[in-house]
Amino acid sequence: MLYLALKTVHVLAVVLFLGNVITAIFWKAHGDHMSASGGDLRARVQALDGIIRADRIFTVPSVLLILATGATLVFVGNLSFFTPWILWSLVLFGAAGAVFGARVGPLQKKLLANAQAGLAGQWNEAEYQALSSSWQSWGWVATGAPLVAVALMVLKPTG
Repeated sequence: MLYLALKTVHVLAVVLFLGNVITAIFWKAHGDHMSASGGDLRARVQALDGIIRADRIFTVPSVLLILATGATLVFVGNLSFFTPWILWSLVLFGAAGAVFGARVGPLQKKLLANAQAGLAGQWNEAEYQALSSSWQSWGWVATGAPLVAVALMVLKPTG
């Protein structure tokens, strides 16, 4: 019973994590579209501020819960961290975290600072577009890796 309860919490944490990460892509695109189609930079500022806040409120706690319940499941289920699907899922999750910490998170802050400067009359659209392009590229890596990890966790390949 303990194993199933932990697994339920683990899956719910994964859903929360991926849901927040994926919806961030939507809200960033939505803010950019609203700003570009006759609106002003406030839509971008609001979207980016919300994404950064949601990362603190949802992403970080769900990552901690995923790691805690995942590690506990390995022990309770008499599994090994060296089981291929567990090991590669951890590698992918770690890589996603490293990419987020080194690239995506800092880019989000730079994008927000750029858009806020635009509200003060110092808009640098070329810089915003370059930062945005980089954010999208690194964001796909930070999002794709955990999606592959979910597939490994569900499929549990033996090879």
